[in-house]
Amino acid sequence: MSTLPLLLLLLTASGIIADSYFQPNSTGIKLQNGFERVYIQPFGNHGVRVRASLLRDPTGREPSAFLDPPLEGPGGNAGLAHDITLPFQGSASLRNGNIIASVVQGVISFSRVELNGTITLLTAEFTDTKTLPARYYTQDFRSSSFEAAFGFSANPDEMFFGAGQQACCNDHSVNKKGQVVDLINFNSHVTLPVWMSSKGYLHFFNMPSQGRIEFDRLRTRFVTSEATVVDYYITAAQPNDYDVLQQQYTAVTGRQPTPPDFALGYQQSKLRYYNQTQILDLAQRFHDEKVNVSLIVVDFFAWKFQGDWSFNPQFWPDPAFMASEVKRLTGAEMMVSLWPSVEDLSENYLTLQGNGFLATTRDGPGVQDSFDGVYTRLVDSTNPAAREFLWRRLNDSYFSKGIHNFWIDQADGGTLGEPFENNGQTISSIPYARSFAQYFLGTQEATGKMYPWLHQQAIDEGLHNLTETDGASTSCKYLSLTRSTFAGGQRFCSYLWSGDTDSRFDVLLQQITASVSVAASGISSWTLDIGGFAGLDIDSAVGKQLFVRWLAMGVFLPFMRVHGTRTCNLLQTDTQPFANPCPNEPWSYGDENFIIIKKYISLRYQLVPYVRKLFEMLQQSGKTIMRPLYFDFSSDPVIVHATRTNDPVIVHQFMFGPRLLIAPVGVENVTSQEVYLPILPEPYIAEGFKWTHWWSDTDFGTGGKLVNVSAQLDEIPVFYLGKKGDILNGNI
Repeated sequence: MSTLPLLLLLLTASGIIADSYFQPNSTGIKLQNGFERVYIQPFGNHGVRVRASLLRDPTGREPSAFLDPPLEGPGGNAGLAHDITLPFQGSASLRNGNIIASVVQGVISFSRVELNGTITLLTAEFTDTKTLPARYYTQDFRSSSFEAAFGFSANPDEMFFGAGQQACCNDHSVNKKGQVVDLINFNSHVTLPVWMSSKGYLHFFNMPSQGRIEFDRLRTRFVTSEATVVDYYITAAQPNDYDVLQQQYTAVTGRQPTPPDFALGYQQSKLRYYNQTQILDLAQRFHDEKVNVSLIVVDFFAWKFQGDWSFNPQFWPDPAFMASEVKRLTGAEMMVSLWPSVEDLSENYLTLQGNGFLATTRDGPGVQDSFDGVYTRLVDSTNPAAREFLWRRLNDSYFSKGIHNFWIDQADGGTLGEPFENNGQTISSIPYARSFAQYFLGTQEATGKMYPWLHQQAIDEGLHNLTETDGASTSCKYLSLTRSTFAGGQRFCSYLWSGDTDSRFDVLLQQITASVSVAASGISSWTLDIGGFAGLDIDSAVGKQLFVRWLAMGVFLPFMRVHGTRTCNLLQTDTQPFANPCPNEPWSYGDENFIIIKKYISLRYQLVPYVRKLFEMLQQSGKTIMRPLYFDFSSDPVIVHATRTNDPVIVHQFMFGPRLLIAPVGVENVTSQEVYLPILPEPYIAEGFKWTHWWSDTDFGTGGKLVNVSAQLDEIPVFYLGKKGDILNGNI
């Protein structure tokens, strides 16, 4: 028998349907099912938190991305409070705002209270005549941890969005229905256990363990490799109101502080500038060419040994002078790369080893990986004392010398950043999924996805300390750039980039779906390697064209960042590691393209007030910056159908904030492109909005059609809503 009729009887009998109050009607429900304990509590606005454990109650000290208390809404600092205790197959309900959590004969379900007082079932623990239990555990009694698989009902036509950023370079989906998402971090693969449903709810598993999410036809299942507590959260809103879901989710996991203005401009990087003279010459060239630049980056192996976290003085004799000259010539800040890897020749190795600040392996103090001919271990940033040590070294070597921004590279956890070991050796790509890493916090299987999050926190703690701001600050003076994170990472002064991507036209488009998926998971502070990371030949016509096309899209990203390793006809003459002589600057792609590149960089600076406003809205309410078209136009049946099928015509377009539609060019040698303009909802029409072409100011009406527009190399297809002057002034 379905649990829904029983649920309706229960809610009617308790009077819960008729009530319209907001405050929770219960502090919580405890379900005791033999060895299993399940706590269901109100948490945040219109949200419910559920924790399940075996043999013992949750301690409250488990790794967590939650803010407690939340920024908004009830349920904070409640511990395991409850006023309802249920036996096996008991029944009860609690309501928090518009969400109802019900237990009917031991089965948990979640419903939304509609505006007219009726209720809609959103999802329930998956049941059938014959199936595994919805809460299914496997325990090795040598430890208190266990594996778990939690299943929830889904509709065949239900769409799921988010789940973080899947690896480069063939996944072009925004609707994840039908997929299996592996929850393990490596280069470009930053999957997150948070997703939104087209039915109007968001589901988040507050667990940094390895595992997977199965978006099956009738069941969505979360599987964890190792846990002591299964901890999840669900929140509800009206269908298609994804901004409200993001507001409620970021209220319990944290909001992105606004970045400093310099980060909103043009960022210059390549693999790699390998001595101080190159940086000074670069700054002089930007000055002489009168090209704006806001951040100049020094990439990896500027150190002598991995784990030194300092410049090699042979090639970088005066970092303080270098930073001040860059500032004088260009006004730009600097950023420096750090890796978590430590080799035994590092000046810090014995101190780190002696104090237990290095991650180990399950069978003893073993190595995690290898790179550039040496075996390495990882600094254990899950240890607060190790984070403090790391920051002291960064302060002594860089921050105190005027280099205030840090690039957190390779810190994906477990190994040195790939889904295999022995990285960079003669025998490479040994397919071990991860070493059996052991951290201060726990095992790689149980806590590994928290490793990059805590590595970010090491930088964030140091920046707040030296800028005399606290961790609750709503703005940032400086930033870190990271290749990986976990849910809640948006509350740091940090931004994510999509890792080492291939330099191809189709990958340019794939980055759109990657960006909007991670944005739907709460991470809007995002960027990429403009031009792709590897494979672009700057001497070839196609390479030059690809770079300009990619740069045009980069104008309309939260951060405009050029980076990559390039190929060219120059020979490497320097004996330093990775001393690639190929250029990657605005003037490196031919005189005609330089004119176009300068035009796009100039446009980015014109748009800074708009980008600043987007970050302000993100900070205030969690309003997503990189917006898939379903966010704003789910009233358009074309958008709904195309999103369900991941039609590239639609999923390769995006809204940059609420006013700009971007349709990047991902095909070689085209001069025009078809763009779908969504049907504008009634509130947009009431404001007088129409789709207007950015470059020609041509009015294309209220949408619902494909239009063919110019797509010359210097005119990426862009359409705007409202007045262009309001956009340029950030008056939106």
